[in-house]
Amino acid sequence: MNEISTEAAASAPTSAEQTSISTSYVGIDPGKSGAVAIILPNGGISLHDTPTLQVKPGSGKRQYSESQMALIILMAREGGRLTVCIEKQQSMPGQGVSSTFSTGYGFGLWIGILAALGISYTVVRPQTWKREMLRDMAGDTMSTGNGKAAARLRAMQLFPSASDQLTRVKDHGRADALLIAEYHRRQLD
Repeated sequence: MNEISTEAAASAPTSAEQTSISTSYVGIDPGKSGAVAIILPNGGISLHDTPTLQVKPGSGKRQYSESQMALIILMAREGGRLTVCIEKQQSMPGQGVSSTFSTGYGFGLWIGILAALGISYTVVRPQTWKREMLRDMAGDTMSTGNGKAAARLRAMQLFPSASDQLTRVKDHGRADALLIAEYHRRQLD
């Protein structure tokens, strides 16, 4: 009996392993063309475009759908423990006032939703996660505009099962969110 329980104890995961096994890693690219990526404890991937609503039919203007944003996070939390990493937003040179406001507004909405749900989060600068996740990609992905294509390619390399959800040029938000989640997982493991 003693021998069996010793073997069971020896094969039982440590608390660090249990946390890793039962943790979902969430990455958020908070822009209107962004997304939420969830790396599930079983290694599965769940990708969600940032929920938006069309303001006026045919206008092309969209606004955030706060209730759908919260629903994504609530569904992610149903799977057990989750840890969230969100990309820091900042104004870019040549970006208009309205665009800058919209970018900050989306970031603030995500932070507010996470805080209201009592979920802790980490904020990461784009340069930080890209430096790590796009390290050996060809060309200077930070300054040449190749970053979006490189992010899609790297996400497909790391997560081939999600490739079919990353094929379009406009899927760069999904790729960014997935790489942010993976960056966060690597930082915590």
